[in-house]
Amino acid sequence: MAKIITISNQKGGVGKTTTAFNLAAALSVKGKKVLLVDLDPQANLSEYLGYQQDEKPTMTHLISEVAMKSMVLPETVQQAIRQHKDYSIDYIPADINLANAEMMMINALARESIVKRILLPEVVETYDYVLIDCLPSLGVLLINALAAADEMLIPVQTQKFSMDGLDSLMGLYQQIQSTINPTLHLSGILPTMVDTTLVSRAAYQKLTERYSGKLFKTVIHRSVEAAKAAETGNMIAAKTKLGAEYAALAEEIMDE
Repeated sequence: MAKIITISNQKGGVGKTTTAFNLAAALSVKGKKVLLVDLDPQANLSEYLGYQQDEKPTMTHLISEVAMKSMVLPETVQQAIRQHKDYSIDYIPADINLANAEMMMINALARESIVKRILLPEVVETYDYVLIDCLPSLGVLLINALAAADEMLIPVQTQKFSMDGLDSLMGLYQQIQSTINPTLHLSGILPTMVDTTLVSRAAYQKLTERYSGKLFKTVIHRSVEAAKAAETGNMIAAKTKLGAEYAALAEEIMDE
């Protein structure tokens, strides 16, 4: 059965999407079968993966169907799964209409479990990992992602105000854990965009002091390689320093 990991932070621009794709690619290189789920109406991950609109279902369609009918057939979910053209990664794309689907969820029956009802055991049982890329929000989509997940991974940019909102996210995590998903646990906090500036070093030190024992050993350094990879939709080259860091993160995830 797949391990489902939600990649989340209510603050934008911290490297969630870059981490989702490159962690998936690194796990794939290590022989793991991975499904990526785009749960962000901005659909940056879907664009990263080369998604082009077609007639097949997206997360928008799947969420809308569950919100209206309380269920979705496994065959419909399977139809929504695409394959990346260059890497052995499957994914379910999002589109901008996901924001409208989020509004539909508000009045749906058992709204916090809609994504869980999409990621059916018979759909994800063939995968080793399912990675959910979330929007920067503490709203109903993130609650759904956490309700469906086994673990939460938090990328945190090591810059000024990097921990703004982190306490709120941890509070939501604890609420989900104590109510609707008691098996949820924190995979770890991932420092991202680390550099040698005083601001970055101070932020990293503060993270270490406040969240000792919860940080990954791996840190992701600031690099132009990440921006270039995002533009081209390519995995960060494994032979680069940044590629080696994502490979190390994959090892930590696999060793849990």
